[in-house]
Amino acid sequence: MPLSAAVALAATTVLVAGAAAAPVDVAPVDVAPAPGALGAAAAPAPRADLSHHGYVSLWGDRIAIRIRSENRGPSDVTASTVRLRFSAPLAASQELPYGCLRGGKATVLCETGGLRSAGGARQTALDLTLTGRPDEVVVRLDGVWSGGARDTDRTNDVHEVLAPATGDAYAF
Repeated sequence: MPLSAAVALAATTVLVAGAAAAPVDVAPVDVAPAPGALGAAAAPAPRADLSHHGYVSLWGDRIAIRIRSENRGPSDVTASTVRLRFSAPLAASQELPYGCLRGGKATVLCETGGLRSAGGARQTALDLTLTGRPDEVVVRLDGVWSGGARDTDRTNDVHEVLAPATGDAYAF
């Protein structure tokens, strides 16, 4: 029995110690089959083609990342999340932009917002501090959530870029 049906059944029954279950006078509850339950047809996942491009710049203990996220369709995406993993740990204290959070010592996750099919791009800008002053950092960027849409072309939303500490912008 699906959990929602069990909860509805429990809500209509009162148990008294030493007595048999007696129904309570409540209106019946309609319970829809749970998604994926037997008898329920699963809707096909919408398709989208998310892409993330931009650049990385490293100097001293600072790293700047600019990301341009867009959706080439055919379906809209309500929201998506991009993950940035660094080969060097980030400083413990960081000021992250709205919609971003730490995912570990060297990982940041950022929500890109809704992306309309063939619509405008969303920009994400991060200015981070690293622990120490590495000569170079490898940044790995990938989309980890696409609002339930299936992305059939992952070649334009998974990147790895080496950024030497020159202050120059390295594109991905």
